[in-house]
Amino acid sequence: MSFTVHARVSLRALSYQHGSILGALEQGLSLLTAGMSDVRIVDSGGRSHSPTALYAQLFGPRAAVAAPAAGTDLPLAA
Repeated sequence: MSFTVHARVSLRALSYQHGSILGALEQGLSLLTAGMSDVRIVDSGGRSHSPTALYAQLFGPRAAVAAPAAGTDLPLAA
């Protein structure tokens, strides 16, 4: 299956081809982190996904980790 990652920076449009969904997802997330806009991953069937939505679809939503309450002692490393 073929995946294309599309992104924009200023007025310039970029496209990258990938043979795997994980490669496309990794690049899509990297482009988002780098500040690119309109980052989309399009599969060979024409379905378009944002990298974060595709991540959630593949791996499930990220669970929130609760911060320790103020004043509680944290375990020390040995």
